[in-house]
Amino acid sequence: MKTLSPRLLWIAVISFIIASCTKEEITPRPAPPAKGVVNEVTATAVSLTEDFESGTKAAYAAANVTLGSGSWYFDEALIGNLSTDVKTGAASARIRNTGSITMNFNASGANTITISHAVFGADGSSTWQLWISTDGGSTYTQTGSTVTTSSTTLQTATFTLSITGNIRLSIRKVSGGSNRINIDNITISTGTSGGGGTPGDNSHLLLGNPSGAVASTSYPTNYLMDQTYYVLSYNNVRGTPNWVSWHISSSDLGSAARQDDFRANTSLPSGWYQVGATSYSGSGFDRGHNCPSADRTSTVTANSSTFLMTNMIPQAPQNNQQTWNNLEMYTRSLVTAGNEVYVIMGNYGTGGTGSNGGTTTTIDNGHVTVPSNVWKVIVVIANGNNDLSRITSSTRVIAVNTPNINSIGTDWKSYRTSVDAIETATGYDLLSNVPASIQQVVEAQVDNQ
Repeated sequence: MKTLSPRLLWIAVISFIIASCTKEEITPRPAPPAKGVVNEVTATAVSLTEDFESGTKAAYAAANVTLGSGSWYFDEALIGNLSTDVKTGAASARIRNTGSITMNFNASGANTITISHAVFGADGSSTWQLWISTDGGSTYTQTGSTVTTSSTTLQTATFTLSITGNIRLSIRKVSGGSNRINIDNITISTGTSGGGGTPGDNSHLLLGNPSGAVASTSYPTNYLMDQTYYVLSYNNVRGTPNWVSWHISSSDLGSAARQDDFRANTSLPSGWYQVGATSYSGSGFDRGHNCPSADRTSTVTANSSTFLMTNMIPQAPQNNQQTWNNLEMYTRSLVTAGNEVYVIMGNYGTGGTGSNGGTTTTIDNGHVTVPSNVWKVIVVIANGNNDLSRITSSTRVIAVNTPNINSIGTDWKSYRTSVDAIETATGYDLLSNVPASIQQVVEAQVDNQ
C-alpha cells in the first residue's frame, strides 16, 4: 500500500476536519429520503374533505352543525345557498364580522390543506387565518400567513405542514367588518396512508422537501413553516431559515408596492426567540430576503409576507444588493419571457464578512448566526401543466453558491456550480421528487447559458 507523505497526510486531516464542521451545521434533522423516493412530508392522500353540501344552518348565531365530514361549530357563520354565495355545487360556508368555523372532531394527520375562498356578493375584501389544534381543540396556533379574500370567484389557499397525529381546523375571519366571505372545498391531505403522490402544480414543495422538515417543535433546527407565498425550514438555533422554497409564475408579478414592513414572525412556537426588525442594526449585514420582495408583487399581502424575519439571513451588503439582486432580476426575466420557475434558496456554514470588515459569526447577541455561504437552485420550465412530468434531463437548472462576503463580484454567473455540489455542502436532498434518472443528469451539470 502506498504511504502518504507527511504533507499529504496533513492536508487529508485538515480536509476531514472542515468536512466534519460543515456537516455539524445541518444536524440534527430527520434523514432525507433516498433519491427518487417521494418524501413522506410531500406525499398526498386525502384524509378529509368538506364541501358544505350536507347540513343546514340559516342563521349567523353561534351553533354546531353536522356536515358531511362531521360536526362543526359556526360562529357568525352559516351555510349559504343564495345566488350571491360563491360556491361549487349548491352551498358554501358564509362568514361575517370576525366569525369562524371550527371542527368539533379530529382528523388524522395533515401535510397539505387547501381551502377555496371568495367574497360574498358585492362585498369588499376581508382577511382570514387558518388555525390548527393538535390537542383536541384545547389550544390553537395560526399556520401560514393571513389570507386576503378579494376575488368574486373561488380562489385556493394552500397551507403546507406535517402533522402525523390528530388535527382540528379553525378558519377565522379577522378583518373586513361586515364584509362577508364564502369558504368552500376544504381538503386535508396526508402521506400517512402510504398512498404516495406529490403536491400539485405550482406547489412550493413540488420538487421535494430538501431536509425532511417537520412542523413539530420536536425539530427546532428543522421546523417546517408554510407562509402561503413560500415554504421554509426554520432553524431556531441559528435564527434563520435553513432554506426557503417557492414557485414563480407571471401571476405573482404585479404592481403591488414594496411594503418594507420588516417584522418578527409571531407565529413561531411559544418560547422561541423572535428575531426582530432591528436585530441586524449596526451589524454590517443586510436583512437579506430569501424569497425576494419583487417575486411577490401580485398583492400587498403577498409582498408583505416576504418581510417576515423568518425569511431573512444576515447577508453582506454587496452580496445582497448586487450579486444576488442581479440573479433575482434575471430569474424574473425568465418568467416574463414565458417560463415558470421553482426556486430553493438556502445558506450554510458560519462566519461572513459585512460592511464592518472582519469575519462575524453571530449578531443580535448571539441569537442569529451569520452564514458563510448563500446558495440557490432554480428550475426553469415553459409555462404549462403537469410540471413535475415536464422536467427532463434537458431542463435548465441553475445552481449558484456564493461566499457571504462584501468583496464579492457582481456577476452571479461566476458563482455557478452544480446541485450535487450544494447537496454535498449541505447534506440536503434537493429535487428529491424528480425521477432519479433525471436527477442524476441535471444535478451534475453546471449551467452555462
